[in-house]
Amino acid sequence: MKRTLPALLVCASLLTVAGPPAQAVAPSPVSHAVLEPVSYPASDLVPGIPRAQRAPAAQEAAGRAQTRGRQPHIEYVPRSEAVRHGTRAAACSRATGPFQRQAERYLRREVDGRQSAGDCRAIRRFQQAHRIAPATGFAGPVTGAMVRVMRAKKDPNRAGRCPDRRERTACVDLNRQLMWVQQNGRVIFDPVAIRSGAPTMETRTGSYRIYLRHRSHISNLYGTSMPFAQFFDRGEALHGVYEDIFQGAGSHGCVNLTWSDARKLWDLLRKGDVVYVWGRKPSV
Repeated sequence: MKRTLPALLVCASLLTVAGPPAQAVAPSPVSHAVLEPVSYPASDLVPGIPRAQRAPAAQEAAGRAQTRGRQPHIEYVPRSEAVRHGTRAAACSRATGPFQRQAERYLRREVDGRQSAGDCRAIRRFQQAHRIAPATGFAGPVTGAMVRVMRAKKDPNRAGRCPDRRERTACVDLNRQLMWVQQNGRVIFDPVAIRSGAPTMETRTGSYRIYLRHRSHISNLYGTSMPFAQFFDRGEALHGVYEDIFQGAGSHGCVNLTWSDARKLWDLLRKGDVVYVWGRKPSV
């Protein structure tokens, strides 16, 4: 069944609810030489830095602080390795995350899918460089997403999925959860992370044109902010969010970007530019 226009104009994030948060416990130091690495699927992970329940105004204030680069991207980690704000640096994780192989390959480590002390140190440095916290070396879904972005920078359209046109074309790859802009065979906006529609509200695929732009759009249903909104199909838009782009199940169908990426995209695109969307959002 097609969604109604009021619902489509919301496109705010849907946050997953997994019951009351577990009490965070700082991990004990562990010797890699003594204990075998443990592998964790993404479904068994929790936010590495638990967030207290906030009122909507406080959430947006925190999001605005993130746009100024003060807030990290929160990685998902094993429950026993979650840490609190204000604690000393957590121990290097001995756990094997669901994106261990991808991290090993990008960081030019031995690709064996097993955490080692050397792997952990390399992944930890990568996390620190990209504001991923806690930077414990656990290759969770946020680290995996950032690895995808970095791997795509050299040639995002290597597979040729986005059409090469003379017009500015915003290429939205749902498979990899990233987007870029190209024109005349040249990338003019480097790949960035996105958050597309949540399950049952997937972002529609196809070729569209931007038909409406609103710099400070407010959702007409939930009253939430949609900064730098550029609508391309029956209410679905490219727009910024104030919360962490890697958190939550997804949007109501819009293509979410970080506030800073959405602002840069606003300055580049114009009404009538092409938006080309393909693929399907992965389950993790």
